[in-house]
Amino acid sequence: MVPKSAVLVVVDVQNGFIREPSAPIVPVIVDLVARWEEAGGPIVFTKYMNYPGSPFERMIHWTQMRDVPQTDIVGPLQPYANRADAIVDKTIYSLFNAEGEELVRARGWTDLYVCGIATESCVLKTAVDAFERNLTPWLIRDASASHAGQAAHDAGLLVATRFIGAGQLIRVADVPALDAART
Repeated sequence: MVPKSAVLVVVDVQNGFIREPSAPIVPVIVDLVARWEEAGGPIVFTKYMNYPGSPFERMIHWTQMRDVPQTDIVGPLQPYANRADAIVDKTIYSLFNAEGEELVRARGWTDLYVCGIATESCVLKTAVDAFERNLTPWLIRDASASHAGQAAHDAGLLVATRFIGAGQLIRVADVPALDAART
């Protein structure tokens, strides 16, 4: 059983972020989400939405992720997203926009199990923002990936060890709430 203080945060597993390097992570996340749901745990999905004139456009010259189907959560996760506690639309890297911050506070979640795309940006930023709010982030390394490739994923994990501590990077097999839901 999942403690009431814990939430699974599935970051930006959207069509526009699925590429050859990130595609293999989708079934891993689907299995994790299914087992977390079976264990009775709350789940939050995030969806990144770009907009004209955003910092991503102005400084990085990146104009993707403005419309469907790019911004849609991937098909295999849609049924879970439809049942999730929340889907937080965001225009920043992190879950912690005003809506996400209020959701975490109102629900009393203190342990955030974070997975998704991309390890070196949105996953990392969500974990760091949780840490800086005196919450306990758990970055699930084998349920996260980067659409930019393995080097970017590895860089994100390296930086995460410095920001939130090496002990906060875990594998799916280490998620204690899933013990009862193991097959």
